[in-house]
Amino acid sequence: MKKRRQFLKLVLGFFAGLGVWLNPVFSVLGSGVKKMGRIILPKETARETLKDKNPATLDTRNLEPTPLGGFGTMGLSDYAVSLDSWRLEVTGEVQKPLRLRYEEITGLPAIERNVLLICPGFFANHGAWKGISIKALLDLAQAREGVTHVTVHGPEGKYESLQRYPMEDVLSNKVFLAYQVNGKALPQRHGFPLRTVAEDYYGYDWVKYVYKVTVEKIG
Repeated sequence: MKKRRQFLKLVLGFFAGLGVWLNPVFSVLGSGVKKMGRIILPKETARETLKDKNPATLDTRNLEPTPLGGFGTMGLSDYAVSLDSWRLEVTGEVQKPLRLRYEEITGLPAIERNVLLICPGFFANHGAWKGISIKALLDLAQAREGVTHVTVHGPEGKYESLQRYPMEDVLSNKVFLAYQVNGKALPQRHGFPLRTVAEDYYGYDWVKYVYKVTVEKIG
C-alpha cells in the first residue's frame, strides 16, 4: 500500500509539473465527462416518459418547447397580483435594498433559456423561459461580500412558500426569475408576474408568484 501511495504521488507530481500545457486538456475532458453523465434526449421524446425522471440527469438540447396549452401545473394556480401595488423586494445581506416595479424588472437585460420542469409523477414541461438574472439584482442591491445563498419567496400572504438556492446556481443562471414563457407573459396559473426557473431542480422547488428575494450568508 505504501508503494502504491508513493507511485500515485509521483504520477500526480508529473502531471502537476506539466502545468499550463495540460490545463486546457483536463478542462475539455472534464466538460466531456459532464456531458457524458447526462442522457441526451432525442427531439421526438414524449413528455409523458419524462415525468418520473430526475431533471439533473437529462440533456434537453434537442427538445422543442412544450406548447403552453399543454403545460401542466401543480399547487396554487389562481393567486391574483395587482401590478399597481406589487413590488419585487430584494433584502437581507445587501447594502441597498430594492423594491422594483414590474416595468423596472422587464426593463433589465433579459436572459432566455429552455429549461425542463418536472413535477415527479405528474408532468414534464419544457419551456422557453425569459426573465432576469438574480445576479443582476445582487449587483443592483450591492450584495455584501461572502453571501452564500438566496431565498426566493412567493406569493405574499398565507400561501407563501420559499426555496433556498446556493450562490453557485444563482451566478451561473441555473436559477433565475422568469416573467415570460414561450414568448408570452406568464399566465396567472403559472405564477404571474414572476416565477423561479431552477434548472436541474424538481418542480416543487420552482417558486411561483415571487415577491421577495432574501440574500443570505450562511456558515
